[in-house]
Amino acid sequence: MAHLLYPHLCEGCRRPLLEQEQVLCLYCVQELPRTGYHHIPDNETAIRFAGRIPFVHATSMAYFTTDGLLQHLLHALKYKGRKDIGYFLGQQLGYDLQAAGIAQTTDLIVPVPLHKKKEAERGYNQSYYIAKGIGAVLGVPVDAMLLQRTRHTESQTLKSREERVQNVSDAFACTAPTNAKHILLCDDVLTTGATLEACAIALSHKNGVQVSLATIGIAID
Repeated sequence: MAHLLYPHLCEGCRRPLLEQEQVLCLYCVQELPRTGYHHIPDNETAIRFAGRIPFVHATSMAYFTTDGLLQHLLHALKYKGRKDIGYFLGQQLGYDLQAAGIAQTTDLIVPVPLHKKKEAERGYNQSYYIAKGIGAVLGVPVDAMLLQRTRHTESQTLKSREERVQNVSDAFACTAPTNAKHILLCDDVLTTGATLEACAIALSHKNGVQVSLATIGIAID
């Protein structure tokens, strides 16, 4: 009766989901524009960070385009309270990382943090739920307190690459101790990589810590 009154519909095609399906039906899961390059060291995500910061691995689950399925999902995650979408997408990324065998030494997952003011406005940090989904698949703990955004920054959306770097420069800090040696830093979408770069620099200040980077989407023209 509950399903009849409040049917669970696929976020892609709007058809009723089967009992074992979540967020997307099996068909729409296959329609996600996955990158499929997790096993390639010099993939498109890694190239965007090459020479800027030291990292072990860098990868993205799917290509992000305006008005595409992934854009629809991430918009609902960020602005419509759909935390379940973040967890689901995190699981999908986790399965890809697991299959590629590139997260075997990861001992901690850290989401890119929001400033307290921004998180209070939204009610949650979307990257935290992505991290939780990844962690559930990989069996790796998530620490949302290790990395903090120390100052409120302007939106990155309309800024150039140089403006984005300047906007988030010194905007993050590690505020808690950690025994982790290999941290997976995760976020929703990679554009220029300025935010992830600033976060990775802050994490690298911890002695002996290595950083890998993973995002749900990578923006393309």
